Amino acid sequence: MNIRLSAFVAISLDGYIARLNNSLDWLETEYKTDHSEDYGYKKYISSVDCIVMGRNTFEKVVSFPEWAYQNRRVIVLSKQWKQIPDQFAKLAELYTGTIELLTVELQNQGVRHVYVDGGITIQSAIQNKILNDICITTVPVLLGKGIRLFGNVRDDIELELLNTTSFASGFVQSRYRFK
Repeated sequence: MNIRLSAFVAISLDGYIARLNNSLDWLETEYKTDHSEDYGYKKYISSVDCIVMGRNTFEKVVSFPEWAYQNRRVIVLSKQWKQIPDQFAKLAELYTGTIELLTVELQNQGVRHVYVDGGITIQSAIQNKILNDICITTVPVLLGKGIRLFGNVRDDIELELLNTTSFASGFVQSRYRFK
């Protein structure tokens, strides 16, 4: 059995996942988001056994009005934290090692599908060649600056386009497999 690591992320047309202050307000604007459309997220998240994210992403998602990952195991990667803050201890567990070591441990535990979330964590999974696929939903907005999804890559990274879907909202979703 092989473990699958994948990402499901929204970006601006110019490649940003958040503003420099980590704000996602550009995603939350009413006229841009059709709340009746989930862009395949429910189907995706139902296939996931575990979510792995970095500390910055965790701090962002716990600030949302509702916890998005009910009944899902969440692991936070952090070298800075010694433990998950008490008020969030029931939501997630902490891992201070590398994503590569965590992947081996999760596979040994029988985990089959891991959702990798957060820019730095996704970048690390890509650089270490353990991310299998990525679904990118492009939002038709230019931010000009912010936090890039991919950052700088050391070498060319080839991907295979699996499919692309356009939505009435103007969003375009592309799924890629890493070669």
